Amino acid sequence: MPTALITGVTGQDGSYLADFLLEKGYQVVGMVRRTSTINFDRIKHIQGKIEIVQGDLLDQMSLISILQEYRPQEVYNLAAQSFVPTSFSQPVLTGEFTALGVTRILDAIRIVDPSIRFYQASSSEMFGKVREVPQSEKTPFHPRSPYGVAKVYGHWITVNYRESYDIFACSGILFNHESPRRGLEFVTHKITDAVARIKLGLADELRLGNLEARRDWGYAPDYVRAMWLMLQQDEPEDYVIATGETHSVREFVEEAFGYVGLDWQDYVVQDPRFYRPAEVDLLVGDPSKAGEKLGWEPAVDFRQLVRIMVDADLEALRREQKALKAQQS
Repeated sequence: MPTALITGVTGQDGSYLADFLLEKGYQVVGMVRRTSTINFDRIKHIQGKIEIVQGDLLDQMSLISILQEYRPQEVYNLAAQSFVPTSFSQPVLTGEFTALGVTRILDAIRIVDPSIRFYQASSSEMFGKVREVPQSEKTPFHPRSPYGVAKVYGHWITVNYRESYDIFACSGILFNHESPRRGLEFVTHKITDAVARIKLGLADELRLGNLEARRDWGYAPDYVRAMWLMLQQDEPEDYVIATGETHSVREFVEEAFGYVGLDWQDYVVQDPRFYRPAEVDLLVGDPSKAGEKLGWEPAVDFRQLVRIMVDADLEALRREQKALKAQQS
């Protein structure tokens, strides 16, 4: 039974990757930071099936200890300060986790067992002010946020350890990928949650920033499959993982409201507070290398993704309402 360590196991991608690896017969070790409020909501359905360990990307000794104790064959580094707006208000903390944290875990692998296969979660935000459309593995980076800058460092330090120490280290340059497990602070889940609340009479407006920003949106479970495929290859390489299609925030809003029979223009208010200091206007990936070398392609399209998320939010809110009525009766 192979063993895999997932940092950031309580996040969207970490939880879906844990699901996927358990189905593949792995022993899954999930690393969490010790905080006063650890949120296990995304992994509560598998909490008894995985090993939860405490570690921190700011503390290299904790990483070394975990690797020595569990001896994983694969390490997936999904932990980060991953919310772009927060990176503007906390740029140094973002750099510590999202940039230097990658160095700490790579160096722990170098010290403990250089044969470990390593996956680094890179990001389309590294492209930022894009030099070409679509973006491929060869497109130059021009990040437009402290988060994007930190991800560029994490990406290149992964390449550096691969070339310097012959570690099987891959970066997946993942474009936006969403799901019902996406944090509510992200615009996609903010939209679908608001649509469900408005449909059920629990809210009457949705405030958003730039409706014209365009993204390449995919489905998170499709993307974690690509992470695993990268570590099963003969040689370590970096891959763009994307759908190859771009849609605006406005299109996402139209699809979500239209799905429940509402006109978005009756409810959406543009609010300058939600604009970024430096906007990334157009991201769309070229996943052809992943298709050719990994045999990977997305199974869920844009419309299906929006509807999956709206359905999940409607179901969750109805469950909450039912539980509240049961308490009151």
